[in-house]
Amino acid sequence: MTAPARTRDSAELIRAEEPVLAHNYHPLPVVVARAEGAWVEDVEGRRYLDMLAGYSALNFGHRHPALIEAAHRQLDRLTLTSRAFHNDRLAEFAERLAALTGLDMVLPMNTGAEAVESAIKVARKWAYDVKGVPADRATVVVAAENFHGRTTTIVSFSTDETARSGFGPFTPGFRIVPYNDLAALEAAVDETTAAVLIEPIQGEAGVVVPDDGYLAGVRELTRRTGCLFIADEIQSGLGRTGRTLAVEHEGVVPDVVLLGKALGGGIVPVSAVVAHREVLSVLRPGEHGSTFGGNPLAAAVGTAVIELLETGEFQRRAQELGVVLRDGLASLVGQGVVGFRARGLWAGVDIDPAIGTGREISERLMREGVLVKDTHGSTIRLAPPLTVTEQELRSALKTLEAVLAHGA
Repeated sequence: MTAPARTRDSAELIRAEEPVLAHNYHPLPVVVARAEGAWVEDVEGRRYLDMLAGYSALNFGHRHPALIEAAHRQLDRLTLTSRAFHNDRLAEFAERLAALTGLDMVLPMNTGAEAVESAIKVARKWAYDVKGVPADRATVVVAAENFHGRTTTIVSFSTDETARSGFGPFTPGFRIVPYNDLAALEAAVDETTAAVLIEPIQGEAGVVVPDDGYLAGVRELTRRTGCLFIADEIQSGLGRTGRTLAVEHEGVVPDVVLLGKALGGGIVPVSAVVAHREVLSVLRPGEHGSTFGGNPLAAAVGTAVIELLETGEFQRRAQELGVVLRDGLASLVGQGVVGFRARGLWAGVDIDPAIGTGREISERLMREGVLVKDTHGSTIRLAPPLTVTEQELRSALKTLEAVLAHGA
């Protein structure tokens, strides 16, 4: 009789990764084995409140019943055809996603970086076919401190040297301006500009929320100068900020919206370029594609995600609980927190460097049963699932308060 496989503990599993996994991540030393809702459990059975939610990929929590049911149901029928054939789930997914965003057409992809790359291609094609920019001269204006992915094209317009160093030569055709600076943006736009590509809220930079009127100003400028406004809502969209899209806080409708992360419900990678018809209509068969983009499993899960958002429940939860989050963080300013930025259930929290780095604070919180992630020195990010309860949120804030007090 074959002996049952021995279960390896967290420390052993972490050591086992070292020689066989590329070292492109530096995760916290927790090994998650199970999860449900806002909670995860490691291989030893210790429970942690997840205050990161997969960088917004888990907006609806771990294993949301409606999403799991949709995935199981589709797994029993059909998972992949490639786009060589039609499938019976794709039309509804595209119809409802277009309606949810107030736009017309959908280009389904898989990852967020794919959505960004696809949007860049579409913007360039639009510039040549519609705007009349001379061949190979189209430019895209982006913001400093951006994060749109890690492909070679995308890191070409990153200002993060860790993302860029050692990966050149870089792709030309991009102009970088300071974020939240309309005058600098206007100075960079000219007759070659295909698009302005920005995050409505910069996530990786530390949840940087622009001044009121900035997004409306970008919309007015791009409309007046005849270029596209591409909003990267991969982290900020789908309920995270208290609206379906973060641009809705200023009543703005971009020409192109990029979605991902939460669109797959934490089950499968799903992303999309959603745009006005005259923009996406520039694509012709053979010019762009993805074997897995728009696959029936992804479409089924994505449709179930849209159904959750159509009720407005999660947007309201993010808005209401966002007040609890903001008030809780405000009470910690001067008590180990030197500043923060928040919108909805999303916050960047700047820790007093005298208390610890963002990594050190994240590790201390982990030991107390709360999972967050650091970014840029002493900043930590909070992005709990939109299913988190008020009690759970207050508990996490109390734990942060205790960790900061102990560090002081």
